[in-house]
Amino acid sequence: MFVNKNFGFRNIWNFSGMHLLWITAWSALVAVLFEYTHWEWLHIPWLPLSVIGTAVAFYIGFKNNQAYDRLWEARKIWGAIVNSSRAWGSAVKGFVTDQFADREVSKEELHLVHKNLFYRHIAWLYALRSQLLIPTSWEHISQSNHIGKLNARRMETYGVGLLKDNVTIAELDRFLGKEEHERLMNYVNTATQIIDQQAQDLKALREQGLIDDFRHMELQKILYDFYEHQGKAERIKKFPLPRQYANMSFIFVGIFIFLLPLGMVAEFHKLGAFGAWLSIPFSVIVGWVFIMMELVGDYSENPFEGLGNDIPMLSLCRVIEIDLREMLGETDLPPAIAAVNGVLM
Repeated sequence: MFVNKNFGFRNIWNFSGMHLLWITAWSALVAVLFEYTHWEWLHIPWLPLSVIGTAVAFYIGFKNNQAYDRLWEARKIWGAIVNSSRAWGSAVKGFVTDQFADREVSKEELHLVHKNLFYRHIAWLYALRSQLLIPTSWEHISQSNHIGKLNARRMETYGVGLLKDNVTIAELDRFLGKEEHERLMNYVNTATQIIDQQAQDLKALREQGLIDDFRHMELQKILYDFYEHQGKAERIKKFPLPRQYANMSFIFVGIFIFLLPLGMVAEFHKLGAFGAWLSIPFSVIVGWVFIMMELVGDYSENPFEGLGNDIPMLSLCRVIEIDLREMLGETDLPPAIAAVNGVLM
């Protein structure tokens, strides 16, 4: 997530600079051909071009609205995960007691039970994050051409590569324990199995009399909430913005930018001897605006791909980890995740 109020020139150039080069080259080529060849068929009337531009603008607006909806829904899902996680911690501490136990239970034993349930939930957070960052075939990093290579570099400077985090190995091993970590990591969907392990522990606690039926049901409901949050996040990750909308938008923008100088040059030529040359900067500006609208939507539609537009999942995981460990009375807490290069991951 970009956290700086404004984008600097360097950020804008890194995001769209290569597109400026080809737009400028094409606009200049049209102006040169118009001035030195005097080909009448080289320019097109402005009216059909304006109709195409209006249609493309509406189409991009539709796509960007859908992309923003996906981004905002992903943020709401992780906001719900934060709220449910805090509720889980509070419920575990309040419900898992020796009130219904048939034997005497020490405070140390209860604390260990709480800690296991808390720590396994923290492991679930990091496991879910890691699973959501696995690239899909339609994400930018998975492309085989220069787009994939470009976004691999972006991932290092404006993405998950900023922190060089090794969450899957380090955090899961610490919060799950060696035996449980090795067992759960062998599953296809580790996050799902971690929640199931929580349910099995609740069942054991009911058998031991550390929770009654009502409390067991209430805690199980919170686990169901986690499954719901996970499923919603997986839906966004595994179901892309329909490609017929996403890809056609790029094609329409390309067609419009290709035709744009052909309409601009004739209109500016009416201004005088140097009017055709003035069409170059104006064609570049208009073309750049359209390509930027396309890029903003294109890079916002996948909120879990490890780039700067992502939901700050690592930061949210750390926030929850700190909250839960403070509930346990721990004081040796990790620092909050800080933004690097204006990006909070």
